[in-house]
Amino acid sequence: MKIHGFCHSSKMWNLIIEIFLLTVCLIMLLPFMWIFATSLRSPANSFKLPPSFIPTEFQWSNYAKVFQAIPFWKFLTNSIVITFFSVALQCLISTMAAYVFTRLEFKEKNLLFMLILTGLMIPPQITIIPLFLIIKYMGIMDTALALILPSMVYPLGIFLLRQHMMTIPKSYDEAAYLDGASYFNVFWYIVLPMSRPTITVIAVMHFIAVWNDFFKPLIFINTYEKMTLPLGMTILKGFMNNGSVSVVLAGVMLSVIPPLLFYVVGQNKLIEGMTLGGIKG
Repeated sequence: MKIHGFCHSSKMWNLIIEIFLLTVCLIMLLPFMWIFATSLRSPANSFKLPPSFIPTEFQWSNYAKVFQAIPFWKFLTNSIVITFFSVALQCLISTMAAYVFTRLEFKEKNLLFMLILTGLMIPPQITIIPLFLIIKYMGIMDTALALILPSMVYPLGIFLLRQHMMTIPKSYDEAAYLDGASYFNVFWYIVLPMSRPTITVIAVMHFIAVWNDFFKPLIFINTYEKMTLPLGMTILKGFMNNGSVSVVLAGVMLSVIPPLLFYVVGQNKLIEGMTLGGIKG
């Protein structure tokens, strides 16, 4: 009887937890449902009360107005190029730095690692002025490099990869060295493949950060055609003055699609990385 009661109680708790999680998911989805429903409304009904979370109108012309108001594809291409190279270079630098901190011995290694970790404690707003002066001195203002180069070093990525590589037994390295492998061979053929789950996690995290970045493009990009998508979307605020928030929200929906597709395609690798890498969300 006790076992039966315990099983019944366990099932009830599982049911309660599932209902709770479904409720939380629904609450989190409500804003996106409202944005989508409102983006399909006519301007006159943009702020109609009570708010509707299910489309009652289908004004697809609002999405057409977005393409008429801004060079959407140009902004999208700019964001894709900047994000791709930022994430690729960041992953390369983070993996190499983590490998050095876990596999090589040199003087003041721990001090250097602590200095890198200080980057996690400094708000980006504090470094924007010296970063601006450096970029201006290099002569790369108003170029994609002004956004890519500062994004190459990701202290959190170095930290997470270092912690993961410390769990990889060094016996693999020693066996490879006995077969004549170099430091680079060990890094490329042994450590790097075993770190792939964690690399996926930091790639997704950095992708979201770079893709959604508004502050640095606002400071470093001046040419209209070179704007990123988040910065270019601000042009749509003119529709707010005309009372047509539906067009603005249509632009928001379009800008959400690329990162959403990126997550859908890579969600299995992301979950695998969070599990195997020991990174708790």
